[in-house]
Amino acid sequence: MAELSKMDKLISLCKRRGFIFPSSEIYGGYSAIYDFGPLGVELSNNIKKAWWRMFVRERDDMVGLDSSILMSPKIWEASGHVQNFSDPLVDCKKCHQRFRADHLLESAGLKPGYDKDQPLDTKGLKCPECGGELTESRQFNLMFKTQVGSMEGSTSEAYLRPETAGGIFVNYKNVQQTMRKKLPFGIGQIGKAFRNEITVENYIFRVREFEQMEIEYFIKPDNWEKHFEELLNLMKKWCAYLGLKEANLVYHEIADEERAFYSKRTIDIEYNYPFGQKELYGLAYRTDYDLGRHQKFSGEDLTYLDPETNEKTLPHVIEPSFGLQRTILAVLSEAFEEVKGGRSTTTESNKEEEMVLRLPYDLAPVKIAIFPLSKKEPLLGIAEDIAKDLCPFWNVQYDETGSVGKRYRRQDEIGTPYCITVDFDTPNDGKVTVRDRDTMEQERVEVKELRNFFQKKLIY
Repeated sequence: MAELSKMDKLISLCKRRGFIFPSSEIYGGYSAIYDFGPLGVELSNNIKKAWWRMFVRERDDMVGLDSSILMSPKIWEASGHVQNFSDPLVDCKKCHQRFRADHLLESAGLKPGYDKDQPLDTKGLKCPECGGELTESRQFNLMFKTQVGSMEGSTSEAYLRPETAGGIFVNYKNVQQTMRKKLPFGIGQIGKAFRNEITVENYIFRVREFEQMEIEYFIKPDNWEKHFEELLNLMKKWCAYLGLKEANLVYHEIADEERAFYSKRTIDIEYNYPFGQKELYGLAYRTDYDLGRHQKFSGEDLTYLDPETNEKTLPHVIEPSFGLQRTILAVLSEAFEEVKGGRSTTTESNKEEEMVLRLPYDLAPVKIAIFPLSKKEPLLGIAEDIAKDLCPFWNVQYDETGSVGKRYRRQDEIGTPYCITVDFDTPNDGKVTVRDRDTMEQERVEVKELRNFFQKKLIY
């Protein structure tokens, strides 16, 4: 039997330990939609809280927003999504499967470099599934349509937002005036977006429902280079915080001929996933294109009046964009480690391969696990009291089932930083053993000092 790839093992771990489930699984699943399980939602929330803290709360030039998923369809006309938010689609004439033409060209080692107004030349390409002949490429709009109100028709047609940025742009004036912000300042948002992807791939890397963490940073155009570099450095700091190794990151400067026409500079931050180097984040200087389009289509004056010079400026925008699912996948990929022969040194017998998730301690879904060595009193009561004392501050897991070794392994697989063992000496000396996931060092700590001990180790 062929050995499973790292990606296969990671997917299996995520399902088995409650990180990520296929959506609607009891009905056969639903393509490219996934649910976060009990540990996945904790990891997701920890990443979002950390991102919000670093990019919004710790900066006096940032504020937050939570805009609607459903918005006026005119917003997407102004932004160009109705006309241009599309990918080149081809069909197989034999098996009738659909594919993105540019992905097929890339797989064949060719550079697409296509014009959306012209069909891609896919001559010589065959269906990757059955080898059948492909149709000519045509543009397929990725937005999900829906109806708003009780009457169906063109006047009630709306879209699920394909990105979160649109809600920031149309609220720019409200935020600037109510918060009395001066340029430069940014608006951050975390929220769901939806894209009807033609081809979905690589687990949660490319899905149809996902979350974005985005900032629109509004500036005067004369010093955009300074702000661009500052935001790029902040993104590098974020990647380091996530535990992503520098060797696995590529900062891809997008060439002039490949950038969007309104962008003066774009950098894609790419990550070496188990399935290859793919885009993780993006940073783009979008000039005044976005506010200019919304000013034109809405008729509203979106210029900024400088209170000191009385000069009017239509702000330019720098956009750092982060995908939550891709972040989670990169963090899990980086943290996943297989240890041949196990990690314990307490026995000379042959040991199985063990899996460890070396997640950054602040991001780990469970921070502390508590093990009583016996299900009897007084150990049981002491362990339960410790759990009750710590759970208001950190997510803790109480486990009394199986040998201590098996309990350690379960916690290592989900990335728990610290395990507490309540042993037979605890009733006499008032101390427990705290074991560190990465160093495997064990330390005796007084029960009454546990909260202070972990406050020095963990964010809560």
